[in-house]
Amino acid sequence: MSQASARPSLKQRIKGRLLRSSTYFFLAALKYYVGNNVIAHVPWERLRNAYYRRILGIRIGQRTHVSMRQFFTGYHSRCNVSIGNNCVLNREIYLDGRTGVVIGNNVNVSFQCCILSLHHDHNHPGFASIGGVVEIRDHAWLGARATILPGVTIGEGAVVAAGAVVTKDVAPYTVVGGVPAKFIAERNREIAYLTDFSPFFDTDVFDESHG
Repeated sequence: MSQASARPSLKQRIKGRLLRSSTYFFLAALKYYVGNNVIAHVPWERLRNAYYRRILGIRIGQRTHVSMRQFFTGYHSRCNVSIGNNCVLNREIYLDGRTGVVIGNNVNVSFQCCILSLHHDHNHPGFASIGGVVEIRDHAWLGARATILPGVTIGEGAVVAAGAVVTKDVAPYTVVGGVPAKFIAERNREIAYLTDFSPFFDTDVFDESHG
């Protein structure tokens, strides 16, 4: 290998210099600060979604409603959150885009849910970070203030009761609840609804004639 080919490219040198700069990380943190403390309180959903898509790099599907006062977190390089079509994300949800959150279609996430993709190993001498991608599949419903821990998959059509703490995968079309969450019941598999809910401002008021 020649000396010229072993030399880092201009792009690699610029990237390396940026990653050694505190200014770069300051600006990366600033985009989350603005998103969570300014944009999240803007009453116009199109503007909020434009910021989430273009600045934070979040995927938001068609006819999906993302309420005001969301809290997104992620790394300096990305916010690894993907939200499918016809979903409703209610107020004050914590979405951890560090390892990743993947939300399917027709998913309903109630207010103040906490979806974590990274936490700490309490047995590790150095309190190491561990995690995994959280996947919430089509037609799932998370009740108010439910907590989903890293690496968990919520199966298609599954329901997580309000206040539950989910520590392991939830089977499709089952209802779970409690701390930690346990099986409660089966859910009807004949699901035919298509979520379409876009309220005005930070309310639950919407034009029901177009529902």
